[in-house]
Amino acid sequence: MANINYDLIALDIDGTLLTDGHVLTAGVREAVREAHERGAEIVLCTGRGPANAIPVLDELGLAGTMITHNGAATVDSASRSVLHQYSIAAAEMARFRAYCLQAKLHFDINTAFEMLIEGITPEARRMYERYGANPVMRQADAPLPEGLVKFTLFGDMAELDRVEAEWNGWSHGLQHIRSGDYFIDVQHKEASKGTALRQLAQLRGVDHSRVMAIGNYFNDVGMLTFAGLGVAVANSPDAVKDAANAVTRSNEEDGVAHALREHAW
Repeated sequence: MANINYDLIALDIDGTLLTDGHVLTAGVREAVREAHERGAEIVLCTGRGPANAIPVLDELGLAGTMITHNGAATVDSASRSVLHQYSIAAAEMARFRAYCLQAKLHFDINTAFEMLIEGITPEARRMYERYGANPVMRQADAPLPEGLVKFTLFGDMAELDRVEAEWNGWSHGLQHIRSGDYFIDVQHKEASKGTALRQLAQLRGVDHSRVMAIGNYFNDVGMLTFAGLGVAVANSPDAVKDAANAVTRSNEEDGVAHALREHAW
């Protein structure tokens, strides 16, 4: 089997590795497995938490390090342990939570391994089912747990466009990033997929030129620009495509498999 061109291959999950119906196709699975067998370390690099990212890794037949919560928590899938995380204080999150409560917007609160909610709508319930997430209901007046890594707002696109524009005018010590058409994530200002991937590459002793990354959305830009080869799938917004070195087929057309076979060996 021929050598592979990259030692680390970072793959976004939703909108990239999976179809819009959240299916891992046989073609994509086989190509990722082949990259692994040729010697590359496959790293899922996702906005998801470990609880609903590990099943995707299991479906690939792989185990190892995953970058989750947009880089806020890097975890080991086998031991279910946190290797590194960017924690945020409950007091920093309070303004965003209060805003969503007043506006009656759905949100969840995340530690590295837990997803907590204070209420749920039918739309949110269907969304969690699609993503394989199992949030835990918490008492709204209970203290927030330690080790918070992410606050996620869920809503329709027009609603989130409005919220994002308003939050852009806020002064605060965190960052908020659009991680999908229907999601805004609030987290530590230094947390990103790109930062976490850089840290992992340094830990492995891998030069960025030997890193390949494939993604589809604004939260993927950091890893696409860090990697020696950043590939955007065709369903990416134009700004994400512009940040990448190459564009491949869409997630509905086995784009990850096509990119790996075109560039990785």
